Amino acid sequence: MKLNWIAAATLTAAITFVGCGGDKKGGATNGGTPNAPSGTASAGGSAKEVTTKSGTVVISLPGGSFKMGSDKDSPEEAPAHTVTVGAFEMDKYPVTHEMFTKLQLPDPSHWQENPKTPVERIRWRDAKGFCNERSRAEGLTPCYNEKTPNWECDFNANGYRLPTEAEWEYAARAGADGGYDFGDKSQLSQYAWFADNSEQKTHPVGQKKPNKFGLYDMYGNVSVWCEDVFDAKYYASSPAADPKGPQNPGKDVKRVLRGGSWKSSADMCRATFRTGERTGDTDACFATDFCGLRCVRKPASPSK
Repeated sequence: MKLNWIAAATLTAAITFVGCGGDKKGGATNGGTPNAPSGTASAGGSAKEVTTKSGTVVISLPGGSFKMGSDKDSPEEAPAHTVTVGAFEMDKYPVTHEMFTKLQLPDPSHWQENPKTPVERIRWRDAKGFCNERSRAEGLTPCYNEKTPNWECDFNANGYRLPTEAEWEYAARAGADGGYDFGDKSQLSQYAWFADNSEQKTHPVGQKKPNKFGLYDMYGNVSVWCEDVFDAKYYASSPAADPKGPQNPGKDVKRVLRGGSWKSSADMCRATFRTGERTGDTDACFATDFCGLRCVRKPASPSK
């Protein structure tokens, strides 16, 4: 029997939306996820591809220290501060419809025509439910306790979870100091589907260039949920090692969304750009069709 969170997703999927324009093809084969060498970055050494038990490709990141945030952009990105994150594995691509179908989960997304496009319109708790189901499917220990009100996370479990905000930015920066690991925003169309080239819809993952860690669609296509509660002033008191966000205030909670989406400006696609979004967990009409997810987990042992 599936989890209670599926009922909410099923209700969401039943809502009808007006479709967008036709698909605009990228630089790879239609619907494909092209193979490319994993990247390297000075932040912590080399990254490498790992294929999980379910056949999903993840990038194993070595962890390291980096300068998080920015002192020259939006106030909520300041102050820039040094953060150290431990090693972790992150999905090479955002979670797609194909991955939802594989787990026989209801898909709340607006655009479902191509199985290689990322899921969107997903609530924060439903994203955590997907992580737990994926963990069980691979024989791993789920990270989220479904019996607690906020599905509290056991960061020591070996299953899948949402990235912390610090993990996401470390992965997006891939050792670079600026807002994009490839240089300035004049090159963004080579790396991301965003407002200037998306034709107002999502696109199959992997059609644009990856960042230097070998991660695709980090700057656009869909924004992804993070584990952290959003607090615009959090950086002033954030711990230096593996920060996990501020305490849950218990009401009017917003969670961090990271990465640009198909509707974002170039500035909103920067690696340091951060925003908060209400989770939609109690909203039957949640229709934020740029909210997706990308899973992380502890590094697998060599025997796995």
